[in-house]
Amino acid sequence: MLTNRWAVLALLFAVRTGMGFQFQSVPALSPLFLADFAITVAELGLLIGLYHAPGLALALPGGALGQRFGDKRLVLTGLALMAAGALIMAFVPVWSAQIAGRLVSGIGGVLLNVLMTKMAADWFTGREMATAMGIFANAWPVGIALALVTLPVIASNGGLWTVMIAVSIFVIIGFVALLIAYRPPETATAAAPSIGGPPAKVWPSGAVLGATLCAGFVWGFYNAGLGVIFGFGPLMLTERGWSATAASSATSIVLWLVALSVPLGGIIADRTGKRDAVMVVSIVIFAALLMLAVRTDRVVWAFVALGLVSGLAAGPILSLPAGVLSPTVRATGMGLFFTMFYLVQLAGPSFAGAIARYAGSARTTFDVGAGFLVLALVSFVTFRAYAGRVSGALAASPVPSKVA
Repeated sequence: MLTNRWAVLALLFAVRTGMGFQFQSVPALSPLFLADFAITVAELGLLIGLYHAPGLALALPGGALGQRFGDKRLVLTGLALMAAGALIMAFVPVWSAQIAGRLVSGIGGVLLNVLMTKMAADWFTGREMATAMGIFANAWPVGIALALVTLPVIASNGGLWTVMIAVSIFVIIGFVALLIAYRPPETATAAAPSIGGPPAKVWPSGAVLGATLCAGFVWGFYNAGLGVIFGFGPLMLTERGWSATAASSATSIVLWLVALSVPLGGIIADRTGKRDAVMVVSIVIFAALLMLAVRTDRVVWAFVALGLVSGLAAGPILSLPAGVLSPTVRATGMGLFFTMFYLVQLAGPSFAGAIARYAGSARTTFDVGAGFLVLALVSFVTFRAYAGRVSGALAASPVPSKVA
C-alpha cells in the first residue's frame, strides 16, 4: 500500500485517466456514430451528455455511501460499472444499447468522480491543495487526449466494437491498480464517524451549503466550456473539410497543452496566493479564444492558445469546496458539489448540440461554450459572497505554500 501522498496522487491520477478516456470514446468518433446509427447532431450531443446524467441522482448519495461504506470500495464498484458499460456498447451494436451502456458507464463515473476527488483532498488538506487538485484534475484532459489520438486509429482497424473493448481493458487495469495499492490517510480514518457512536454532523448547511453549491456550478460551467472543444471540435473541423483523423488529432492539441496548463495553474495559485486572479483571468481569455477559434483560418494556433490558457483555472476551481468543507462534511459536501456539476454537464452538450442543429453548423457550439464560461464567472462571484460568510474558512487558503 502507498503511504507517500504524491505517490497516492499519481495512482489516483492514473485511475481517473480512464474516465476521460471512456467519456471521449463517443466525441472522438462522432462521425462514425452519426453514420453507423443514423442519428442527428442533437442525438449525438445527448449521447455525449448521458455519461454525466446519472450524476444528478447519484452524486449526492454517492458521497453519503462513501462515508458509510468507504471510498475505496465505492470507487472499485464504479470502475466495475464503467467496464460493464463499455462491454454493453461493444457487444450490442444497436442505438438503445449504446444509450444503456453509456448510462451504466456514467453511473460508475459518478462514483469515481465524487469519491476520488474527496480521496485526493483527504491526502492534501492544508498542504498544496491547489497544486494537488490541479494535477488530479489533469487526469480528465489527459484521458481525453489519449482517446483523441488512439481511438480513431483503433476504430479505423476494427470499428466501434474494438474501441469499446479497448476502453474496458483500460478501466480494468485501473481497477486492479487501485485494489492493490490504495489506502486512505490516517486523518480521513480519524474523521470518519464510528458505527454505533454518537451522531455526527455530515451535511453542510447555511453559508457552507450555499458556497458548495455555487462552487459546483463554477466547475460545471467551466467544464461545459471546455467540453465543447473536445465534444464538437472534431465535428466542427470535419465540416471545414478536415478528415476525421486529422480533426481529432488537431483537437487533441488542446488537451495535451491543458495537461501542462492545469497543474501549472495550481502551482501558480499556491505560490502566489492569487487563486481568484488566476481563475478569473484564465476564464475570461478562455471565453475570448473560443469565439476566435471558429472565426480564424489559423485554427491550430487558436487551439494551441486555448490549451495554454484554459487549464489554468482548473486547480483553483477544484480547491474551492475543500476550502469551506470540514472533514466531517466533506464526503456529502462533495456529493452536493458534483450534483451541481452533473446538472450542467447533462444539459450543456444537449443544449449546444440543439443550437448547432438549429444553426446548421457545429461552429456555433464554441459561442455557446463562451456563454457557459460567463455563467461560471457569475457563479464564482456568488460563491465568494457565500464564502465570505463562512467564519475563517478561507482565511488560510490564499496563502502560498511550499511544495514538499
